Amino acid sequence: MKTDKLYYGAAYYDEYMPYDRIETDMTMMEKAGMNVIRIAESTWSTWEPQEGQYNFSHLHRMLDTARKHHISVIIGTPTYAIPSWLAKKADDILALNHGGQELYGHRQNMDITHPVYLSYAEKIIRRLMEEVKDEPHVIGFQLDNETKHYDTCSPRAQKMFVDALKKQYPDIRVFNHEFGLDYWSNRIDNWDDFPDIRGTINQSLAGEYAAFQRKLVTDFLAWQAAIVEEYKRPDQFITQNFDYEWHDYSYGLQPEVDQFEAVRSMTVAGCDIYHPGEDDLTGAEITVCGNIARGLLRDNYLVLETEAQGNPGWLPYPGQLRLQAYSHIANGSNSVMYWHWHSIHNAIESYWKGVLSHDLKENETYRDCCVIGNEWKRIGSHLKNLQKTNRIAVIADNRSLTGLRLFPTETNGEYSYNTILRWLCDTLFHMNIEYDMIPADETLFSKYDCILVPALYSASESTLTALNRYVEDGGSLIVTFKSGFSDEHLKIYADTQPHILHKALGIHYDQFTLPHHVSVSYHGIAGTAREWMELVSCDTARSLVHYGHRVWDRYSAVSVNQYGKGHAMYLATLFDEAVLIRLFSEFFDEIGLKEPQKIPVTASYPVVAKQGINEQGHSILYLLNYSHDFQHVYNSADDATELLSGKTICQNEEIQLDPWGVAILEY
Repeated sequence: MKTDKLYYGAAYYDEYMPYDRIETDMTMMEKAGMNVIRIAESTWSTWEPQEGQYNFSHLHRMLDTARKHHISVIIGTPTYAIPSWLAKKADDILALNHGGQELYGHRQNMDITHPVYLSYAEKIIRRLMEEVKDEPHVIGFQLDNETKHYDTCSPRAQKMFVDALKKQYPDIRVFNHEFGLDYWSNRIDNWDDFPDIRGTINQSLAGEYAAFQRKLVTDFLAWQAAIVEEYKRPDQFITQNFDYEWHDYSYGLQPEVDQFEAVRSMTVAGCDIYHPGEDDLTGAEITVCGNIARGLLRDNYLVLETEAQGNPGWLPYPGQLRLQAYSHIANGSNSVMYWHWHSIHNAIESYWKGVLSHDLKENETYRDCCVIGNEWKRIGSHLKNLQKTNRIAVIADNRSLTGLRLFPTETNGEYSYNTILRWLCDTLFHMNIEYDMIPADETLFSKYDCILVPALYSASESTLTALNRYVEDGGSLIVTFKSGFSDEHLKIYADTQPHILHKALGIHYDQFTLPHHVSVSYHGIAGTAREWMELVSCDTARSLVHYGHRVWDRYSAVSVNQYGKGHAMYLATLFDEAVLIRLFSEFFDEIGLKEPQKIPVTASYPVVAKQGINEQGHSILYLLNYSHDFQHVYNSADDATELLSGKTICQNEEIQLDPWGVAILEY
């Protein structure tokens, strides 16, 4: 979705404030160049303190004051945190999950299939929309908040699941065979005998229920979108703040939502990206999570939440907040919005700090916001709606993520699908190679010169055949261990592994183990095998790396194969990034991708280069310094304008980047 400006702002909660200061807050926002706030998503009990009794005074105070200070507003539907009176409307309105019945208190504790919940949710959405539909500065609507299925396992949800299986498998014998239910006498010969899904030991069945739960989220968001659509103007957008698997920060693909499906009911993808700060700020999370968001609709997206001060340990060093903001925009976002404006004085998130600290006064973070917001007022027209065209894609797949969760690779489950995805993505990031994130959708494959496939554990034969055909037709493929292992229902294929892909990869294996004291080495760069190791034999492929081990040294750890017009690399284990960088560099060279992304400067990490085409048709190059040190790069292309300073940068001229600094070249 195209926007008429870069949006910069924060979530704002007048109802949380210890005293009345809304005029002061929005005066400070306007001074900082902030032009948008997100409101309303967290305060159902404020809008409807008792059933049918509505009070929108805080809402209108925020809308009226925002209009006065030229601040646009995004309205969130307040359905992710229910009021206490609603929890008492039915004994089972709170979700029944694998751990038992939820208790009231925390957010996201309800059963999103419950008809009583849905009835009251529709009422509050409609009442809220009636209040805001005529406000000209409301630019869009956020559906719910970081929506999940909350592991809903209610009898109702399970009946819906069984009904879906009945339609898919009219012959129950086919269902039993497909899911291998003869094992341990789990066979079901009458749908009425279907057991509680929470007790299953059959990972195929558990994986299918996980997919069903993700579809509940897709349907729930589509239901909300349809209601909002009845009220919104054509110029207003619908979005959702999708989040990510959480490792004390945003890490990778969200397990509980099929975002590529759920986004279909929206006009723009939105996301919440949180990342480590201070010495741990790398830019990797901004890139991988932002690339997922950009890939959902293959378009610009909105960062609806990110940190200002955030968790303890994330307080930005001087320059870091500005670096982070430009990193999001360089990745294709059209906004940066902080959660939240003010630090909260009560409850569980009191130490998740906003722009302002608990004293609600100007501080260093606020002064950094002033720099960012006013720079965007000056140069934002050159930066908004950045179009990015990448030659490399990484496949992200929810069914495979579920498969590896149900069959953890290590006995302690330390490594996950997202660990493997991040291994590939972070290697590209540190090589200054930009990439797209795509689902395992064969209609998208031909758009790319090279596709990376992290642990595609669960895949249909159609998808695997399409990947083979992609290579045969001239594409390049990089595939990791545990790919092509099971079908879409997590049933392990019963022939040569990796199933079907062994043709393009030119390899096979029939045994695997966990590496202990196993090394890998390539051109003098040494590393250690971790995670999982397949004992690969090369058929038509050429082995690049063998395992360094007294027993397993006859097996290949990395191989490359020519198949038809294309090439395919196989990584049979996980190892150090330095080795992978060297392997990728030579592979890209071999297949003719010497410059998978032509960067018109000499730059290497910790300088991150990101680029695209702006609305004026000019090339924009961001140079982002993720380090404490001054960095120097050279403009190897034509003369350019450095937008932040307004200076002309001549060909071959040196550019100095301050610690945590930014430069933006327009060619």
